Amino acid sequence: MAKERIAYVCDNCGQESSKWIGKCPSCGLWNTFKEIRLGSSSAGNAAKSSTLSAGKAAGMKPMKLKDIETSEQKRIDMGDSELNRVLGGGLVPGSIILIGGEPGIGKSTLTLQTVLQMQEKKILYVSGEESAEQLKMRAQRLYEADGNSGRQLPENTLILCETMLESIFDNIRQCEPDIVIVDSIQTIYTETADSSPGSITQIRECTAALLRYAKQSGTPVVLIGHITKEGSLAGPKILEHIVDAVIQFEGDQQHIYRILRAIKNRFGSTSELGIYEMLQRGLRPVANPSELLLRNDHEGLSGIAICSAMEGMRPFMVETQALVSTAAYGTPQRAATGFDQRRLNMLLAVLEKRVGFKLIQKDVFVNIAGGLRITDLAVDLGVIAAVLSSHVDTPIEKGWCMAGEVGLSGEVRQVARLQQRIAEAERLGFTDMIVPDYIGDIDTKAYSIKLHTVKRVEEALRLLFG
Repeated sequence: MAKERIAYVCDNCGQESSKWIGKCPSCGLWNTFKEIRLGSSSAGNAAKSSTLSAGKAAGMKPMKLKDIETSEQKRIDMGDSELNRVLGGGLVPGSIILIGGEPGIGKSTLTLQTVLQMQEKKILYVSGEESAEQLKMRAQRLYEADGNSGRQLPENTLILCETMLESIFDNIRQCEPDIVIVDSIQTIYTETADSSPGSITQIRECTAALLRYAKQSGTPVVLIGHITKEGSLAGPKILEHIVDAVIQFEGDQQHIYRILRAIKNRFGSTSELGIYEMLQRGLRPVANPSELLLRNDHEGLSGIAICSAMEGMRPFMVETQALVSTAAYGTPQRAATGFDQRRLNMLLAVLEKRVGFKLIQKDVFVNIAGGLRITDLAVDLGVIAAVLSSHVDTPIEKGWCMAGEVGLSGEVRQVARLQQRIAEAERLGFTDMIVPDYIGDIDTKAYSIKLHTVKRVEEALRLLFG
């Protein structure tokens, strides 16, 4: 009888070893190696030989690159402008998509409400976490909230509450769906692997089997995945390599905004992102985030500056809030919400060293309104302006906005896609905008908004506060 092979795999990164190791040499974590059974070596050799013989029988031969025929594949409209934007224009037939996010962030809600809008496609929704009754109640709530009160749910969506992969494929062969959705991949298991659902072996084998089905049948597959406490997708790292696109659903559960961004996309750009507003009736796509984020009237209030940010290829205006107060204890506090705190400490040092404002005995709190997290360096100038506005208790005049990266010597550095930022500010009715001195070949006369170019931080502050 053939001896069963055993290997050890790291739960965090998927590193394999023939023996147990205390510390993973790849990710550096301790006690993450778990024992898995790979089956007998003879079975593996038999499978390998059968694969080689099948390849010979199929007559596979290398082809010249110029001789390969291609055709423009028509994408499937998801009925959601933000989701289509992130996917690159729609869902590509035969692709496999992975959607990840924190528990309760709205992954299943987004998928289910998208399914209800695609009434011309037959969709198989495989749920390994919720019962059919739970899905029916959620679907009914989302469907009625979309203006379909009193109407029956569409008949194109089929619900399957199953976790065994072989049974799922049996149902797929019977109903022949146009799109398959699996919620979630961590709950699916196959009988060919001797391990529990959610293990590295099960996730890898199930995803590989679904990939083969998607490529052979041309049916797109959407997988919903969990993430770890560190924020990465649960399971082996190879999971992200297998799929065609990895989409991350981000946001703070204490705020109403959610961001959908592509981490990997073989059929489109990873620079696009979608913004949603979480309401009681579901997720509402936000076509114009600038107007939504700036809808509050802050005229006459100090510590608020409007700056232009870019997320991917999308410009929008954000409200930067700051509060500077005398430190109640011996050590002043520095806190930032939605902004990098180390970056804030650097900007405060620049403000003290280059501009001359002493904040060493002051508490400084910075917040990006709306619960968004901004990583764009062009927000630097807005953060400094908001901090100084709160420090001197003087509001910034209405109609002013800014964009600029601040260097350690106090210079205002150029930012990417300045022309798009200016166009967005002009569209929203801003009258004056502070920009870096170098604006390239941008025609300032083509815009009705007045552009103020500055080289150093003190020049920008002089324009704002005199």
